[in-house]
Amino acid sequence: MGLEADVLRMVAANEADWDARAALHAASEFYDRPADFWFAEYEWEDLGELEGRDIVHLQCHLGTETIAFARRGARTVGLDLSAKSLEEARRIAAAAEVDVEYVYANVYDAAEALQGRQFDVVYTGKGALCYLPDLRSWAEVVHALLKPGGSLYIVEFHPLLNALGPVAQPGDTGALTIRKDYLEGRGSIALDSTFTYTGDQVPGRQRSYEWMHGLGELITTLATTGFHLTSLRESEVLQWPRWPTMDQTPEGWYRLPADAPRIPLLFALKATRPD
Repeated sequence: MGLEADVLRMVAANEADWDARAALHAASEFYDRPADFWFAEYEWEDLGELEGRDIVHLQCHLGTETIAFARRGARTVGLDLSAKSLEEARRIAAAAEVDVEYVYANVYDAAEALQGRQFDVVYTGKGALCYLPDLRSWAEVVHALLKPGGSLYIVEFHPLLNALGPVAQPGDTGALTIRKDYLEGRGSIALDSTFTYTGDQVPGRQRSYEWMHGLGELITTLATTGFHLTSLRESEVLQWPRWPTMDQTPEGWYRLPADAPRIPLLFALKATRPD
């Protein structure tokens, strides 16, 4: 991977943590939703026709979103660093009767794990970028995975939401309060909570690590790695009620009430590898 020893130790801790969470997540009400629920309509507009295209979903966890690509006719691969998550992903795909190939590998080893294969689309996000200690090395991996003319599509929690905290903590008043850095640059953030975002307590859960990445860092990294940025959306809706005052949309997602500040909770970025 080319990462320093202390960072590799943190990545290994994250792998063990996702292994511990996998079965609980798979059994939770949080994930008991159709695959399409996790997608905003603008994602399908941005992705375009997927029939017959090759797509890889990086850091796919349970593959609950991954199967939506296969249902649209794409030749679909999901990749994740948690073997336990991929066991659940294969079971979920089999139950859905869709053909998805799942590959066990750290995202930094994706090009080698996929044996030099290239794709029309690399999809990632919704809780993935915060687990990347080195954004530049990741961008180089993504560039290698794409066919010339192919697209990277990121749909991710907005760095502002990450700074506010995407999950309520005990004693949270519901106020829009900055809790973490927005900007990168101060290293990893250690997390020690025994609860996961589905609301379940994870027996034996250990410390995990996240890294902050602002939009400026992400866009500059992609531009200097050879990508051509084609669109950036910022969205005020989220798939779960982060704050108790949020209103549910007709699609089942959530937004802050009309009298609250309008802030971005998700962003969607599309970038292409030039021919």
